[in-house]
Amino acid sequence: MALIAFNKPFGVLCQFSPERTGPPRPTLADFIDFPGVYPAGRLDHDSEGLLLLTDDGHLQSHIADPRHKLPKTYLVQVEGEPDEAALQALCKGVTLKDGPTLPARAERIDDPALWPRDPPIRVRKSIPDSWLRLTIREGRNRQVRRMTAAVGHPTLRLVRWQIGDWTLDGIAPGEWRAL
Repeated sequence: MALIAFNKPFGVLCQFSPERTGPPRPTLADFIDFPGVYPAGRLDHDSEGLLLLTDDGHLQSHIADPRHKLPKTYLVQVEGEPDEAALQALCKGVTLKDGPTLPARAERIDDPALWPRDPPIRVRKSIPDSWLRLTIREGRNRQVRRMTAAVGHPTLRLVRWQIGDWTLDGIAPGEWRAL
């Protein structure tokens, strides 16, 4: 059984084959030369961070399937400075267009020591930004971005740091490590 932790850079697609339409974008094949592994879950092209890949279908299902409620922790740079009410709303669960989310763990954190993003986020001099650590046990499409927007703090940068017990610690963007 193979299990790989990959630090997916911004703009990379979570697939090995290129898109058929539009301008070419980098894919997993540009970074990972390990035959037979497939992503266990997804990260949007505009999100960064931990992506697990495996050749074991049962493990892939366990990691990716929301029924297993494996915690996923994100470092989220948001517009503005969320107050206690916004954090409590995230912790209780927010209602999105596709229904309420499960309760999350949410806390303000100091700016994490992360690599610079390329391209950098948009910065507005008149609007501050801050960082959250957000842990969810679901995996809806663009869920973290929709949750922070629902409490009035749009996401500027999203880095998945941990899935279950697996973390991104020590893995540079575009690099992978066999676990």
